[in-house]
Amino acid sequence: MFDTEATGESQAPATVDAPKADTAKRRQLFVGLAGAVLVAGLGYGAWYALVGSHHVETDNAYVAADSAQITPLVGGPVRSVEVRDTQAVRRGQVLVALDDSDARITLASAEADLAKAERRVRGYFATDESLSAQITAREADQARAAATLASAKSDLERARIDLDRRKALAANGAVSGDELTRAQNAFANAQAAAASAKAAQVQAQANRAAAVGSLTANTVMTDGTTVQTNPEVAAARARVEQARLDLARTVIRAPIDGVVTRRNVQIGQRVAPGATLMQVVPIQQAYVDANFKEGQLKKVAIGQPVELKADLYGGSVTYHGKVVGLSGGTGSAFAMIPAQNATGNWIKVVQRLPVRIALDPTELKANPLRVGLSMTAAIDTRR
Repeated sequence: MFDTEATGESQAPATVDAPKADTAKRRQLFVGLAGAVLVAGLGYGAWYALVGSHHVETDNAYVAADSAQITPLVGGPVRSVEVRDTQAVRRGQVLVALDDSDARITLASAEADLAKAERRVRGYFATDESLSAQITAREADQARAAATLASAKSDLERARIDLDRRKALAANGAVSGDELTRAQNAFANAQAAAASAKAAQVQAQANRAAAVGSLTANTVMTDGTTVQTNPEVAAARARVEQARLDLARTVIRAPIDGVVTRRNVQIGQRVAPGATLMQVVPIQQAYVDANFKEGQLKKVAIGQPVELKADLYGGSVTYHGKVVGLSGGTGSAFAMIPAQNATGNWIKVVQRLPVRIALDPTELKANPLRVGLSMTAAIDTRR
């Protein structure tokens, strides 16, 4: 009995001290938790002040590239298709070949027309020389006619003097009537010869004037040119070059390095100029369009560095780029059906503005991307 009471007396203080110990322990836990929260808050505040406030990030970003649409410049049936979808091609590589039979015939016809034009123009120059010689001959005829006219005038004057002398002598009977008649006839012949010589001179002048006019008209076709620079030859040569260019265009080549996609042309198909046959995507020149919220763009500027990650590679690959431009409008502004914000039921929506980010070609070569892949972009706005 004594032992039992003694034992009870000894256990009572322990029971009273237990709640105090639990309370102290909880207090210590709360203090520790508050301290941890405070440290975490301070750490986050320090991180945000030093780093986070100078970075803007979005996962609304996608890979893009300026793809080349392959369209024929001339029409015709497809003779062969040299590539397939997903195939990598180099600039200048043959993609599609069209049937070139018509183009070859057109080129041959144009070359024949050029040869005829050159011969025709050579004829113009030869005619110039011939007409120049004719003018020289007509000038000689004109000089001959002038001399003949001068001689005829001299004969006419001598015949007139003889006739006047015989008329004076005939009045005294010193000259017979027969001799007077011969003098009259000689004078009439001299008059006719003078008139004929004058007509010949007028004709020689007219012939020379005609030759000069013909030379002038022909010179218009050749003045200031050679056979090769003559407009007719130049026009025919241009048609030859056009035909040769159309023949070359029957072979369609890759304009850039890239990967073939969306090929929709088959052998035997007749294609028209401007029809899209395929696309070539220059994956080594890919870039990223990141759509940032308008509230994130206050400190974004061209030239700032960007870190990017692709969903394709996860967090194992980090790309480094830089901001090269900001779009001239938000995505909704250029949508096919833009938002009608003037209506009465308008609800404000945070807009996103595309930011163009250039990628490092070396990193792209090591870890290729494809158009449309998702990216996460973080811009360092401190610079």
